Amino acid sequence: MSWTPEKEQKLRQLWKKGHSGSEIASMLGDNTTRNSVIGKAHRLNLEARTVSKRSETNISKQKNNFPEAKTQKLGRKARFKALLLDKNFEQENPIKLEELTDNTCRWPNGHPHEENFYFCGRKPLEKFPYCKLHVLYAFQPKNAKEEDQITEEDIPKFIEKKIKSG
Repeated sequence: MSWTPEKEQKLRQLWKKGHSGSEIASMLGDNTTRNSVIGKAHRLNLEARTVSKRSETNISKQKNNFPEAKTQKLGRKARFKALLLDKNFEQENPIKLEELTDNTCRWPNGHPHEENFYFCGRKPLEKFPYCKLHVLYAFQPKNAKEEDQITEEDIPKFIEKKIKSG
């Protein structure tokens, strides 16, 4: 494609009005492409056009917003420990099989054939049969990281009593 002085003049006018490269290309016709329009505008050192609506919103967001403090998601171990150390964590309410309802945690403690076998009895989470503590035990995410697996070593001895009592 060749650029005639008339086409260049029209390019300058349309560019100044703020038309996009593809709009100018279609207005010029003669198989003019968007890339040829942008290249010619660059070679003619035409001033940078007004900021488009999309980039304008990005710029305003960057200027007006203060950097947000990123909240780090707690891993399973950290959530487990935080729950056990929470002073408002509900006490365990040992109940027998006959006393189970939809409003009690159904986590079994011990073996059914043992004399002191019971169920947790705390209030369960919505849509789960278990309380917060036992949901952490029962439902592990797919591809759980090895470092995020809860083992007996992760539970300090002084907390074992808290697990049973609260």
